[in-house]
Amino acid sequence: MSLDRTDVEKIAHLARLNIAGQDIQEYAENLSNILDLVDQMQAVDTHDIAPMAHPMDAIQRLRIDEVTEGNQRDHLQTVAPAVEAGLFQVPKVIE
Repeated sequence: MSLDRTDVEKIAHLARLNIAGQDIQEYAENLSNILDLVDQMQAVDTHDIAPMAHPMDAIQRLRIDEVTEGNQRDHLQTVAPAVEAGLFQVPKVIE
């Protein structure tokens, strides 16, 4: 797919980009190359290929989901300016 000067100007307008006039041709070539690459990738037959989460079949090491720190709510609330029923009270900011 080949983009011309007017295509790049329209794209720049929609994206609210200010592109200098002397750079428009270079942008047109670069964007056309990107779109050609996308066309090449879409032409590849992937019908029999299963989707994968990672190309290297990597296995993520997970830690055991266990509590490593006790409840410190009372200790942390000792420095709070206002607490009620175990909850921090904060000033009202929206009327």
